[in-house]
Amino acid sequence: MKNSFARRLTIRVALLVVSTAFLVLVAGGWLLNRQGMRSIEIMQGIEGEELRHLLGELENPTPAQIKHRFENEADSDIALYFVQVRNPHGDVVYRSANLGEAFIPPAPATDRHHWTSQVNGAGAVRVSEFIVGSWRIQVGSPLTPVTRILHSYVGISIALLAVTALLSLGLGHAFSRLTLAPLRDIESAARRISADNLGERIPVPPGHDELASLARLLNQAFDRLETSFGQVRRFSAEASHELKTPLALIRLNAEKLRARLAPALAADSESEALVADLLDETTRMGRIIESLLFIAKAEGGALVLERHSQEMAPFVAGFAEDAAVLAQDRGLQFRIGCVDTGAASIDPHRLRQLLLNLVSNAIAASPPGGVITLDVVRRDNGVGGGGWRLTMTDEGPGLPPEMLEKIFDRFVRYASATRASVSTDADARHRGHGLGLAICRSIAELHGGTIRAENREDRPGLRIVMEW
Repeated sequence: MKNSFARRLTIRVALLVVSTAFLVLVAGGWLLNRQGMRSIEIMQGIEGEELRHLLGELENPTPAQIKHRFENEADSDIALYFVQVRNPHGDVVYRSANLGEAFIPPAPATDRHHWTSQVNGAGAVRVSEFIVGSWRIQVGSPLTPVTRILHSYVGISIALLAVTALLSLGLGHAFSRLTLAPLRDIESAARRISADNLGERIPVPPGHDELASLARLLNQAFDRLETSFGQVRRFSAEASHELKTPLALIRLNAEKLRARLAPALAADSESEALVADLLDETTRMGRIIESLLFIAKAEGGALVLERHSQEMAPFVAGFAEDAAVLAQDRGLQFRIGCVDTGAASIDPHRLRQLLLNLVSNAIAASPPGGVITLDVVRRDNGVGGGGWRLTMTDEGPGLPPEMLEKIFDRFVRYASATRASVSTDADARHRGHGLGLAICRSIAELHGGTIRAENREDRPGLRIVMEW
């Protein structure tokens, strides 16, 4: 279990249960001790009343008379009580035989009738004092039985606490899972909602509690987000469409200007370079606008693929020839790995566009001498059929984990320190505009498939996988 809120809740529930059990057991021990003392005092009270009656029958008793009177009574209960009598001066005039040479200490306070004292040879003794005139009869009982019971209680309590701790962890885990189940449902639904799936909403639990309010609040936020995304997409599509004609006119006029001023530009290399840069930038702007229009049409459902059954082996071989030329121009190698035979339902033009975008990204990411590999294999769905898996692998630095999903968003580009250190002017001229992988995702989804990025396990590098 990760260090999550569920784990913290489990631990808190376990601590609460164990703490409660501990307090209950402590209170039980205190009550057990108190009840033991109370039982001793009641029994001593019965014995004390009998001794008080015996002493009360004597007038100005002597120690010999007290001994004679108490001997039979005290000896019969010698296993239960210590008996001691003090005269009005506080002197001990009688001790039961079981006290031996020891004696019961006087009360720590004059108004105390029950106390605990240490008696030599007997240990802790609970003492009750009964007054007859100016005489004091002290009856003591050993606390060994009570102490033994309390020790047993402590041992049993420790064992119970250990069992309670284990059970409370299981109870806490079950409680946290049950309590957080609605939150997990909300989290799962929220994770499914992405830029391409803003129409889905979180199911609102029945009732009007905090969880239902949270679900409604999140749905309202997604409503606003969907509206904002829709406005941005419409603006992107409309702006791209409106910019196509002015941009085409700019390029046309720039080409006419270069043709008319060709003799003058030939003598002025700086002016020739400026006009060439203008044409290059209009070309680049045109590619960006075309890319934005493509994505907008794909997301809006206005783009229809021209799919038909296509043998994959010759299709891949034809693409590999162009990819090898592109890679060789940058000092890289392009290789075909495993290619299964068979036909797939694809739009060859769009799938080729996807492959060109992938190989362009791989070329930009790979170090000099690197190898780019393409594999196209069948996927077995376990029931005798299946689709296809296309994998483009490079030997670049790979991506941080947090970028593996974001890299397919619009205008997202990632330049690692390794790439930056080996970049050249040619790299700068060929650097993309951050729409290539977004187009790849649109093409993959139009084919009813998915596309993902993952880092290689065997060495540094990135692997782009499309499945359909």
